[in-house]
Amino acid sequence: MTPRRRVVELQRVYDVDRALGAGRHVLVDRLWPRGVSKVDAAWDEWLKDVAPSTDLRRWYGHDVARFDEFRRRYVSELGRAPAAAALEDLASTTGPLTLLTATRDVEHSAARVVQQLLNQPGGTSTPAGSAGAGGGS
Repeated sequence: MTPRRRVVELQRVYDVDRALGAGRHVLVDRLWPRGVSKVDAAWDEWLKDVAPSTDLRRWYGHDVARFDEFRRRYVSELGRAPAAAALEDLASTTGPLTLLTATRDVEHSAARVVQQLLNQPGGTSTPAGSAGAGGGS
């Protein structure tokens, strides 16, 4: 029996209100978003282990010219602990899944890379082998 294909959504935390729809809503940034109270956060959990390492995040610095190399390095990180376990946790979600990020440029973000990995056929079975998946967004 073929599993039903789930589509993973992506939203900015600043665009989310308290009335989130059904499903699992997960913040996937390493840093807590500015101006958002942990008490008032409208999402279900914070899974920072799936975020890029501090060194990679600082190297990238949201420089779009570095995005393809960032994607390659980040996908490699996602194949190692603890990121691999966090990614598998997301992949095992049944029902709707929304990834949340605070970044302004969602198209060139770590959250977009995770979304693309989770939405590709086969999910996350071999993250290290899918570095080129989704192109350079």
